[in-house]
Amino acid sequence: MILLVTPTAAGSVHGNGVTARRWATILRDLGQAVDIDQAYRGGRGRYDALLALHARKSENAIKSFRADHPDLPIVIAMTGTDLYPDPLTAGVDPDVLDLASHVIVLQPDGVAALGPWAERAKVIRQSMPPIPRQPPRADVYEVAFLAHIRQVKDPLRLAEAVRRLPADSRIRVTHAGDARDQDLAAQAAAESASNPRYDWLGPLPRQEALALLARSRILAVTSWNEGGANVISEALAAGVPVISSRIPGSTGLLGADYPGYFPAGDAHALSEALYAAEQDRDGYYEALCRHSMALRPLTDPAIERAAFAGLLRELKLP
Repeated sequence: MILLVTPTAAGSVHGNGVTARRWATILRDLGQAVDIDQAYRGGRGRYDALLALHARKSENAIKSFRADHPDLPIVIAMTGTDLYPDPLTAGVDPDVLDLASHVIVLQPDGVAALGPWAERAKVIRQSMPPIPRQPPRADVYEVAFLAHIRQVKDPLRLAEAVRRLPADSRIRVTHAGDARDQDLAAQAAAESASNPRYDWLGPLPRQEALALLARSRILAVTSWNEGGANVISEALAAGVPVISSRIPGSTGLLGADYPGYFPAGDAHALSEALYAAEQDRDGYYEALCRHSMALRPLTDPAIERAAFAGLLRELKLP
């Protein structure tokens, strides 16, 4: 039995919840019994290993599990707020990482951020089955923004960027995400009421959010950091090109030569990139689509499954 600890409830639409459900399914398909919980609640002799999502938020579970199970393997999956700018600055207890036999990062650029724990790294890209492309809206040039309202997502940058667009632009942002920061959410609500190019819908059920993505012309990612955003894998699976802040969590998934980056926090550069895509200036949108389609095979669930099968062999689990 593997205990999979996640800081959010297993049924959550937040990234950790989505990841926990997918990983549990993969591990069960590989023959493992999996118990998902938000904490370690004891149970000597019940578990064979711990898989903890989020080094900092799962710290108590990791330490308690080790106290009860001094010889069992612990695997820690690092999020963006664990990794960047580096684990110690991010508040991760180095003693927690020392307890791990393996440290999962979600994209290759994450290995460099681990410092002395890099030798324990296991890169496991997040997968998504193909998502059928949906007909785009005819009335506007829709840009999807699927991000909960948190400081790390820089959630108001996109609304600022689209205010800078020329009058002839048809760009309209549709933002789906929960209000995790109430002050920022109040600003987003005010922006949605006053900015004709920005519409915040609040949280959507997962299938509705994926349908929004599948009909959009572009996915925008404005984060200050990411460990390796689920939503980028989802966009690639749907054939939707991405315009993202240039951060390791995105360059590790999309590649250093991907053309759709802007400097994090730069609303002017983001506005320019969006307008260039809308106008397909110098074939810019076509280049985004071409690169995205070339990356689509990396989201194949078979790749993620194979990575976990390799991890289980290294852990020597039955």
